[in-house]
Amino acid sequence: MHYYSIEVVFQEVPGEISICFSISGCPLRCEGCHSPFLWKDGNGRIMTRKVFIDTLCRYSPMATCVLFMGGEWHEDELVSYLKLARKMNFKTCLYTGEDNVSDRLLNELTWLKTGKWIPSLGALNCRTTNQNFTQVSTNKNYNHLFLI
Repeated sequence: MHYYSIEVVFQEVPGEISICFSISGCPLRCEGCHSPFLWKDGNGRIMTRKVFIDTLCRYSPMATCVLFMGGEWHEDELVSYLKLARKMNFKTCLYTGEDNVSDRLLNELTWLKTGKWIPSLGALNCRTTNQNFTQVSTNKNYNHLFLI
C-alpha cells in the first residue's frame, strides 16, 4: 500500500482534527476526480508500520481521528492500520467512492463516507449529493453537518 500524502485536516470529519492518509491506486477513476494522481498504483511512498506509528505519535497531542482517503482495495493492510489507530485511542474514518465496504472494515471504523463522485450531484456540502457520511456504530447519516 502506498500513500501519496499525509496531512492534518479539519473539515473532512466534523468535530475532529484528522490525520489524513491519501492512498494511491484507486480503481474507481471517477469523472471529475480532484485527485487523479491517486489513480496510479504505487504513486507516492510505501506505507510502513513505522511511518504510520511515527505519524500518529507526532500528531497525537492534537489529532483525534485517523482518516484514510481510499485504501479499501488493500483491505488486509487497511484493517491492520485501522486496528492500530483504534488501539492508540484514535477515532477512524474511511472515504470511499464505493457504496459499501466489507464488515471487516466496518468493524474498525467510527465514520464512513461512501458514494462515487458525481460532479452534477455535488459533494457532502450539497443537498443533492449521492454521497453519505455515516456514523458506523449507529448507522446514522450525518450529511447535515457539512451543510452551510
